[in-house]
Amino acid sequence: MLIDDLNLVKKNYYEPMLKLAIMSEEELNQIFGILNSLPSLHQDLLDRLLKLRREDGTVDQVGPAMLEWIPYLQSYKTYCCNQVSAKTLLDHKRRSQAVHNFLQLCQESAFSRKLDVWSFLDLPRSRLVKYPLLLKEILKHTMVDHPDHGPLSQAVNVIQTIISQINSKAGEAECEYYKKRLSYLYESQNEEEVSRSRILHCHGELKNNKGQRLHVFLFESVLVLTRLVNHNDQPQFQVYRQPIPLPELVLEDLPDGEVRVSGSIRGAFTAASERGTGSYLQFMWVTAA
Repeated sequence: MLIDDLNLVKKNYYEPMLKLAIMSEEELNQIFGILNSLPSLHQDLLDRLLKLRREDGTVDQVGPAMLEWIPYLQSYKTYCCNQVSAKTLLDHKRRSQAVHNFLQLCQESAFSRKLDVWSFLDLPRSRLVKYPLLLKEILKHTMVDHPDHGPLSQAVNVIQTIISQINSKAGEAECEYYKKRLSYLYESQNEEEVSRSRILHCHGELKNNKGQRLHVFLFESVLVLTRLVNHNDQPQFQVYRQPIPLPELVLEDLPDGEVRVSGSIRGAFTAASERGTGSYLQFMWVTAA
């Protein structure tokens, strides 16, 4: 059950690591965020639903109770907006032998069901998006003239709106996180379109046939090519050449099964002024986030 898993995280991960000084309290709070407040939120829903249950185990209406409870899910904005920085810090701390050994021991223990700690930390977000599906399924089996049909329909609309707002805020938080980790070698590289961006559509690695890699960010109006570097033992993305405004970017749609890979990164990304017809994408996506 979700509530049990959330309590498990505090008992078996957060508290032991704090007590054993495996991580600092500040680091743990950054990784675990407001997770400690979520069990009571879902316990409240459980209590509300149990009160509606008759002696025979049936329930007449759940719509009104859901309508009253759903607005409390707004607190998920804080948790979901913290996920990118939390995951990055966790991955960084895993390089510590003490952290690695502790998490490995936990994963091998029965209580974890062989799941990594991030599976538990990502659980609230993954469960959140299931609420509309559950409510829609209940609505599907509720007669239109049933008194619960109206409240259920409202509940579906409300929770979809809240999830949409959470996704939007989480997306903006992810965009800001990576913008702050871009490092520029030259002032001319500090593209205004990057600083104004509020949306990061996707990011991932590109590589050529020699194995050279670039980490690429597709913001709402500019493509930024970077190299992953470490600064003060923290990951940063050093901007490679000039960011490419999307109007200057030329995309070539290759036939199914055809892959063309350029011999050099420099040749694949050349400024429009140098090529005359814009910049070309001639690389393969290796991963995308």
